[in-house]
This record gives sequence, structure tokens and C-alpha cells, in this order.
Amino acid sequence: MAQVATALVKELRERTGLGMMECKRALVSADADIEKAIEDLRKSSGLKAAKKAGRTAADGMVSVKVNGQYGMLVEINSETDFVARDENFQAFVKTVVDAAFDAKQTDLQGLFSSTDLESQRGDLVQKIGENISPRRAHSIEAPVVGEYVHSNNRIGVLVGLTAGNEELARDVAMHVAAVNPTVVRSDDMPAEAITAEKEIYAAQARESGKPEEIIEKMIGGRVAKFLKENSLVDQPFVKDPDTTVGKLVSSAGAEIVSFVRFEVGEGIAVEEVDFAAEVAAQVESVS
Repeated sequence: MAQVATALVKELRERTGLGMMECKRALVSADADIEKAIEDLRKSSGLKAAKKAGRTAADGMVSVKVNGQYGMLVEINSETDFVARDENFQAFVKTVVDAAFDAKQTDLQGLFSSTDLESQRGDLVQKIGENISPRRAHSIEAPVVGEYVHSNNRIGVLVGLTAGNEELARDVAMHVAAVNPTVVRSDDMPAEAITAEKEIYAAQARESGKPEEIIEKMIGGRVAKFLKENSLVDQPFVKDPDTTVGKLVSSAGAEIVSFVRFEVGEGIAVEEVDFAAEVAAQVESVS
């Protein structure tokens, strides 16, 4: 069997709960592509889901600013959470979100190059000894805009509504922070995401040996469940699970225009190397 990094096998085990050899075989077959290995395992072993990669290469914080019908959300990265808690870093992030809000500018690279923010960033890097990186920004403009930032400044949400008030928008934003929906409505789900889920469900269902017409019904039911679980308006409201977010908003005569959710470092993976395990694996391969 081809060699695969021990740390990668360990991560796949943690994310799937499957055995070491099964994870190693899947990674070998997928050419060490962990996301492809997970998809293959879902197709072949009935694995329902896998945990997201937990550790990230970037730390930092999110910050948000809202005034009436306009809101801005930014993420600025640092190398460690120690710096993310530093008051100088936090003051700099507030300066960035204020500047982005005033300029209505979501291109942070452009904003930094056209203002003195890059100079301020350089000074801060020299002072704290860590790289500071502006990662992304997103704005929402709607009749009602609400925001929510989790207490540790690692998750930030903006929500736009057609009506209602800021309290309602904030409640929806809090729900988005907690539950992390993919889209506002099921009709908004990208076609490629639905296709990928169908392929996985089809592979799982056909292993059952059931007739094709039954399999089609099974796939349809699972896709419908997937859409409901990932669509904001269909999710049970976190503060009152007896009602959905859609019903909560519509009862106020409003609709959800859009939302955006930032979580610090999401999508930036770093390999966590267990050196002891790596050495043990090397010794085993030699002996």
C-alpha cells in the first residue's frame, strides 16, 4: 500500500470515525485528497457526514458595523489567538471596518493600497512581531439590516430583511451564527451541490439492492431533507424550535433578502503533524 502521511490518516479518522486502515485505503485511492476520500467513503460505506477540518492556518477576528440600511463585515487574520486578543490588533480591525464602511468598499486589498491602512498594518506588524493579513469583507444593503458577533469575535453575521426591525434581524443573525445555513431558500442551493449529494445518495442506495424505482424515491427524499436542513427559512429557530425562521420573519410581514456569515479562518486548513506518530510509522515501515 502506498505511503500516506500519518497526520492525514489521523485527521480522516477524526472527521469520519472510521478505522485506521479504511481511512488509509481511502486516502491512497484518492491520491491523498482528504475531501475526495470523504466523498468516496460516503458513497461506498454509507458514511452520512464528516466533521469539518477543525484546525485552521489563520487566527484573528471579525468585526461588523451597521447603520440603518447598510452593514459591513470584515475578517482580519493574525497568526495566533494571543494577538487576536491584543487591544492594538482589535483597534486596528475596528479602523479597517470603519474605513470599509465609509468607503462602501469590500475589496480590502484595494482599500489598503488606496489609504494609509497598509502603512498602519506595517507598523502593527513591526510592533507585535506577527503577520497581519486583511482577508475579506462583505456588505449588505436592505430596508432592515441586523448583525450579530459572537462574544469571542470569531463569528460574525449580517442579515438583510425587507421589513421588520433590527431586533428581528439580529435574532435571525444569531440563528445563522449558531446553525450556519448554506442558503436562504432551497431554490438558492447551487445545482452542483445538489448533484453531488444525489450522487452520494445514489451510491449508498444502490448498495441496498432495492429496485430502481424505490432507489429514486429514496434519493428524492434524502435530497429534500438535505435542502430543508441547509435552507435558512426552513430551519427551526434556535430560540423557539417550534417555529421556523421563515415563519418567524413572515409573521412580522418581512422576508429575508440575504445573509453573510464569516468564521475566522474557515477554509484555510493546516496539516497538524504528530511527530511521534510519524516516527513510529517510519520505524514500522523499515522493520
